[in-house]
Amino acid sequence: MEEIATVYARALFEVAEERDLIDQIHDELTQFADALSENRQLAVFFFSPYFSTEEKKDGLKKAVTGADPAFMNFLEALIERHRMPAIFRIKAQYQDMWEDARDLLPVELTSAIELDSATVASIGERVGEQTKRTVELKSTVDPDILGGIVLRVGNVILDASIRNRLEQLRKQVARG
Repeated sequence: MEEIATVYARALFEVAEERDLIDQIHDELTQFADALSENRQLAVFFFSPYFSTEEKKDGLKKAVTGADPAFMNFLEALIERHRMPAIFRIKAQYQDMWEDARDLLPVELTSAIELDSATVASIGERVGEQTKRTVELKSTVDPDILGGIVLRVGNVILDASIRNRLEQLRKQVARG
């Protein structure tokens, strides 16, 4: 399924890039996938083998209005080839390609208390300077970390939380 998603996402991305629509297609794909995940009846309709391809295409035209014709053609191709259940993986693959094209780096900042916006912005700027990429920063609060911060930069995690330090200390004491 992952390989199929990669092939379809790459094809959609190349068409979007060719037409200078990668942002618009990204938004439309995100909206469509989100609608499917939020509306179970809609997902059942598009994923179910009990509805014909023509019924699904008609439903698509009624459910999606104002979308780019290239995106609509893409969705129709998924319906014709019975690949609509791969839409979430396709979205994830497209998201990765879009972030690479936009030179975006997703960064998650978790702290025990709400940090002021200047502090969050400063951390984002520092990460951007170090990585030479545009940081897409998301800040969350998790009281369980007790203090400090946990920074997830792409796939790398920097855990400077008090909970982590206490756990390291516990391990050292247990070894000693």
